[in-house]
Amino acid sequence: MLKQLTQQAEQAEVFEIQSESTSIKFEANRLKTFVVKETRGMAARVVVDGRLGFAASSDVDATDKIVANALESARHGDALAAFNFPTPQAGPEVQVYDPELAALSSGRLIEMGKEMIAAILEADPDTHVNVDLERKVARTTVRNSAGTEVTEEKAPLSIMIAVERVRGDDVVVIFDYFNTTVKDEGHRAFVRRIADKLRLAQRATTLASRRMPVLFSPTAAPVLGLPLQQGLNGKNVYRGVSPMAGREGERLFDEKLSIVDDPTLDGRPGSSSHDDEGVGRQRRVLVERGELRGFIYDLKTATQAGVEPTGHGARTLFGLPTPSFSNFIVEGGEMSLADVIAEIKDGLLVESILGVGQGNVISGDFSNNLDLAFKIENGEIVGRVKDISIAGNIYEDLRRIEAISRESEWVYGGLRLPYILLPELNVVTKGQ
Repeated sequence: MLKQLTQQAEQAEVFEIQSESTSIKFEANRLKTFVVKETRGMAARVVVDGRLGFAASSDVDATDKIVANALESARHGDALAAFNFPTPQAGPEVQVYDPELAALSSGRLIEMGKEMIAAILEADPDTHVNVDLERKVARTTVRNSAGTEVTEEKAPLSIMIAVERVRGDDVVVIFDYFNTTVKDEGHRAFVRRIADKLRLAQRATTLASRRMPVLFSPTAAPVLGLPLQQGLNGKNVYRGVSPMAGREGERLFDEKLSIVDDPTLDGRPGSSSHDDEGVGRQRRVLVERGELRGFIYDLKTATQAGVEPTGHGARTLFGLPTPSFSNFIVEGGEMSLADVIAEIKDGLLVESILGVGQGNVISGDFSNNLDLAFKIENGEIVGRVKDISIAGNIYEDLRRIEAISRESEWVYGGLRLPYILLPELNVVTKGQ
């Protein structure tokens, strides 16, 4: 296919994907479904007269049709001045394929699901637990007319747990997500994290509306991290909608805040030697001690912005590449979590938030109801509080950070976040 395309286009690229997955689903503590799925497909991008064409199909034998459709779409595609597919380039050696994990049987996945449910029920027997486990083996290959040929193989394990406990009108909901490409015991710590939250939620207390210190746990910190990701995405920078556009070198945040995107970490599903366009990967510093250092780009947005691509192009079979984070990391601070909590005389610990990503995320504004939160008094967690909401703006509130914990956790797949204490936020209790 690449040869056919090269004969009729100035530049050409072929992307191929094949994957096999086993999915196990438990619902309300019981095994619900067991599904095995295979996916194969090919996609082509071409540049003809400076315009981009794209076509894809899950039928890998339909090469003539893919070629014809890609060339036809280029007649009406985006004009991409000086757009070039990458020549062969080196990338880091990254371990993201574990044969033991790839060979994990459906029987073992079912056992793992039962073990996780049992551990959570031990913390609270009144709980309904939903567990989704997926073991996948995926292989992608990108080839282009500039001579690049890169194949990546991964075997990720993903686990999603949703917990619900209902006692009269009192409802506790906990959602968490875990993934890895290494066969280890990391999922057990993940389950203990959920069980510990359930135990803490046994005791209830009250809270009055006011401005107060708010400590965001790693599972709640994405309400702060998502606007940062939007602002650091080169596509939004080029479009001129990022509040950070044109501000490299400025100190935008508290000096305690440092952020990197690191696709070179072993064992992480977001890691790889090259991105989905064949550009070599590297650790990229985005914010250093509060100072904005840079953004992430794929090939197209880098060309549009007049900068070098950073190796952050990600795609699906039927979607064009777009700038995407691999392993988004807020670096840990100097204080232990125990010491951070001990210094809070009257505050709020936020564990999970409803509606993350809703509203005007790109501006940094957030106003959300809390799914799970705890009151802190005199350095101790004294009980769960309900019907609470918080509001703020990350570009204002992250200018002053009281503390960042040494401890960090991987949450929701590709985020590694610490506990972040803001000295003062608007906290509102329902009815007040």
